[in-house]
Amino acid sequence: MSFSEITKKYRASLTDKECASLDIIGTELVNTNAVMNLTALTDEKGVGLLHFWDSLTLIDTNLFKGKRVIDVGCGGGFPSLPLALCASDCTIVSNDATAKKLTYVSETAKKAGIGNLQTLCGRAEELSVLPEHRENFDIAVARGVARLNVLCEWCMPFVKNGGYFVAMKGEKGREEAEEAKKAISVLGGELVDIIDIKVPEFEYLHTLVIIKKTKSTPKGYPRRNSQIQKKPL
Repeated sequence: MSFSEITKKYRASLTDKECASLDIIGTELVNTNAVMNLTALTDEKGVGLLHFWDSLTLIDTNLFKGKRVIDVGCGGGFPSLPLALCASDCTIVSNDATAKKLTYVSETAKKAGIGNLQTLCGRAEELSVLPEHRENFDIAVARGVARLNVLCEWCMPFVKNGGYFVAMKGEKGREEAEEAKKAISVLGGELVDIIDIKVPEFEYLHTLVIIKKTKSTPKGYPRRNSQIQKKPL
């Protein structure tokens, strides 16, 4: 099976054009990974399900239609690339502190025919204090990256009132959500849902932690990263 065939096996709504683009993304990922550390997954099943299928579970929340989205710490382009491809009415901004990763994401998007993806290089806690980025996104997403109480301080300042932060977590998502209650509240959010997702053909339980922004993040947040890491909210 190709990358897209294993994804389409569990997401039948994928079009032939989307499948062709997913195969381009998968091929670029494997080829680039030989010279740049992007992922530990390079086989069709791993990429097709743990990267592509998993990224596309965001669409099932029904939050993303026509939204402006920032993917904080996008790394090798997940969920950015599959999300931009299959939520083509959205604007996806891929953020990472490593410029060469963003160059890869941007070039891969072009090769895959994705026109609604932009890149933003820099550390999240430094970018989100700037007027042009602070509370300027409908949705922030992050996949893995850090514990949720840390991740909230990196991501929630980007989100406008009434918007959402969706954290893509592993099997400890509910535990992390409990740990992050203070951070969520202090930063202007409210936990509205935790969705458990079983990844097909794997023994993995993933969770989507959905936080609604109900008021502006107070001035003073985010703090410097050394403070965030040393003393999480």
